[in-house]
Amino acid sequence: MRKYTVIYMANLMSNLQYMANIIINSLGFIVHIFIFFHVWNYIYENPAELIYGFSKTQMVWYVTITEIIFCSVAGRRMVRTICNEVRSGNVAYNINKPYSYVGYIMFSNLGEVTIRLVFYVMIGLGLGITFLGSIPTITIIEGIVIAISWILSIIINMLFLTFIGLLAFIMEDSNPMYWLYSKMQLIFGIVFPLEFFPTAIQPIIKISPIFVTSYGPAKLFIDFNWRFAIIVILAQIAYLLISLGLCKLMYMKGVKKLNVNGG
Repeated sequence: MRKYTVIYMANLMSNLQYMANIIINSLGFIVHIFIFFHVWNYIYENPAELIYGFSKTQMVWYVTITEIIFCSVAGRRMVRTICNEVRSGNVAYNINKPYSYVGYIMFSNLGEVTIRLVFYVMIGLGLGITFLGSIPTITIIEGIVIAISWILSIIINMLFLTFIGLLAFIMEDSNPMYWLYSKMQLIFGIVFPLEFFPTAIQPIIKISPIFVTSYGPAKLFIDFNWRFAIIVILAQIAYLLISLGLCKLMYMKGVKKLNVNGG
């Protein structure tokens, strides 16, 4: 574990030197929140109105939290980096290293993700309070559970992105798969909560990664209850094991096919 800590800290310190890049990249995040606030402000003509059980305040906070979680990962760059390493054959240099390639990818990216998450949380909470005047009332214990859920959602998302990048072993360019994954997250998890979709689709969303990476963590923040918290955390643990297993399986399968000389 110590070697992964070194990888994480090295990446963390490196990214701290380039805070200007993170600040510039956050402009897109701010624009998204600003647009969604005005969209929902227009839809909810009456602030006291409920749409599928959600008030205007809850909807704005829902979109804010899902945007924080999703944007903190910078998935497009992560997938592109893995894909390029696989296609170029550079991934072969990690085969004999004293660490797992999947572990290396995760911890090397976690450094940047940590900085982005802290920065986006501050911006997101600041914008939410500015637009709405308050945040949902939660206790310290509930806040800890919510924080754990957010962290698990980010790790699961990163593992699925790693798996998508490793698909380059069998399909050469896995970037289109990231496009599909990100758009599914956007439509079914970030912009609209589960309750906004037809009843026939809701069970599918509940068993999909969207439930544990977007909907669940955000719903806990806007409407916390312990029964739902237990369901979300258990589902996240299950998906954590599934996504980790998929990454290791794809990597081992890819390494067997890897031509070290040709890349």
